[in-house]
Amino acid sequence: MRWEFGRRSQNVEDRRGMRMSRPVVGGGLGAIVLAIIVALLGGDPSAILQQAAPPQQDYGQSNGSARGRSPEEDRLAEFSSVVLADTEDVWTDLFRQQGERYRVPNLVLFTESVQSACGYASAASGPFYCPADEKVYLDLNFFKELHDRHQAPGDAAQAYVIAHEIGHHVQKQLGILPEIQALQQRVSKTQSNQLSIMLELQADCFAGVWANQAQRTQRNVVLEPGDVEEALTAASSVGDDFIQMQARGYVVPESFNHGTSAQRVRWFKRGLQSGDPAQCDTFNASSL
Repeated sequence: MRWEFGRRSQNVEDRRGMRMSRPVVGGGLGAIVLAIIVALLGGDPSAILQQAAPPQQDYGQSNGSARGRSPEEDRLAEFSSVVLADTEDVWTDLFRQQGERYRVPNLVLFTESVQSACGYASAASGPFYCPADEKVYLDLNFFKELHDRHQAPGDAAQAYVIAHEIGHHVQKQLGILPEIQALQQRVSKTQSNQLSIMLELQADCFAGVWANQAQRTQRNVVLEPGDVEEALTAASSVGDDFIQMQARGYVVPESFNHGTSAQRVRWFKRGLQSGDPAQCDTFNASSL
């Protein structure tokens, strides 16, 4: 992937090296009690409850460690900024074609742990999107894990990770994410997991839509031979069945909440081949 001459996004918050301690008032009962107190005092308890909400998590485990900034990591930060800029251009164009305005999200780079509007998160959460503040959170050390643990090397694989998280932001703007998250509160755990899978596969499809548009316009990034295969490998390597087999030696299908490797590849391909977000309706698909 050629990206060095691409536009850098202005919407990157670099919090690398900032130490975080887990908040004393985390989530759960403590946050609820505090929210009640705030309400009784005439304040707005929603901010407290938002901070207690878990982030939208993706991809599995990461194990960030204390480290200084290396030239390699700074290059990854610059690369991430270019990929983010390209997603901004692609989705701004696609929304404009529908008569809508695309709100660009921020990308927060952090080390080890971070505080978001969705609450405290460690690097072990992996990259995630927080709908409460419309930001994507990424510890760049995950890219090393993507290579080493998930066996998905290459910059196109890394771009897929960012594009997938941006896919969740697109879902938020389209009203899909809040609607499904509200529905998940009213259904069984099994049904909630199935809805989660549909959300994740749609985000994979949206990542494919970005790749299609990036390949066509070549504004900030230029896909080279082998890049699509790298992205497909990354999609496959974060399937629930692949991760569980690696971790346990067996799979538990009823616990899946992201989709199998085959499903993730299929929906990424669907977006890649069509370039059309309308083709990414996992919620009304006859099969996933």
